[in-house]
Amino acid sequence: MSVVDVAVPSQFTGFWDELIAGLAVGFLLTDERGQVLATNDAAAELMRLDRSDLLTGSRPDGWVMRDDAGSALPDWAELAGQVLRTGTRLSTPLVIAPNGQVSSRIWVDYQPVRTHGRDRVLMLLQPVDSAIAHSRGLLDPLTGLPGRALLLDRLEQALVRSRNRGTLTTLVLVDVRHLSEFNRDHGFDQGDELLGMIAARIRQGMSDEHTVARYGGDEFTVVAEHANGTGVRIAEQVRDFAGRPMRIGRRRVRPNLRVSWVTSDGHAPVHSVVSRAERQLTH
Repeated sequence: MSVVDVAVPSQFTGFWDELIAGLAVGFLLTDERGQVLATNDAAAELMRLDRSDLLTGSRPDGWVMRDDAGSALPDWAELAGQVLRTGTRLSTPLVIAPNGQVSSRIWVDYQPVRTHGRDRVLMLLQPVDSAIAHSRGLLDPLTGLPGRALLLDRLEQALVRSRNRGTLTTLVLVDVRHLSEFNRDHGFDQGDELLGMIAARIRQGMSDEHTVARYGGDEFTVVAEHANGTGVRIAEQVRDFAGRPMRIGRRRVRPNLRVSWVTSDGHAPVHSVVSRAERQLTH
């Protein structure tokens, strides 16, 4: 008897059994359309679904899958297509929330593979563990915010949603100016405290649906999705939250900031959106 359920046993049973035998993590194998071809018990348990639901694509009433910021995710067909087009891995956190109640938090790795001469996507599912996020470099160890890799993934997902739904995505880039001079004059510990407070103020001030990330040593970003308009209001909010005076040690410090923003309808690639925001920051 197979250790997994498969949609096409003659093609995948042996390969799949050999691959996942003895492992306690969840696995899914999908085609380029996101159709699940094979799965195991661990995946079904983590997704809070029956194996038959995974294989047929059916979902119980009230079952919802979102990213960890609360935003709806592209469907598996879009994600599978993205992985196969780029030929690169994709990692993202998922939240399973039946009837609005969070019941499972998962890290999902999407890996392009080729089996029987066809392109497939192999998905590895693991329960969220903060140690996993930090060890993979997905979270910034100083601020606890998403790092650059997770930011680019979130931005890609937001652009896909904007392209499919006719909405907009704004990327705000914040540069903390003269940080090296501050570190030289006051020490790196106080410089880290300054960055931590800026990060906390932006995260607390922005909506939970917005992604706030640390883009570089002295740079933060915000990704926001909205129905219309431009990024002016969002950028002004970010500047206001990040630029308020704060006390570092015995000093009252007002951060010196540069802020740029780019709004896209989703048709521009990630690297173009980021590059444009970086160029605007220096002009």
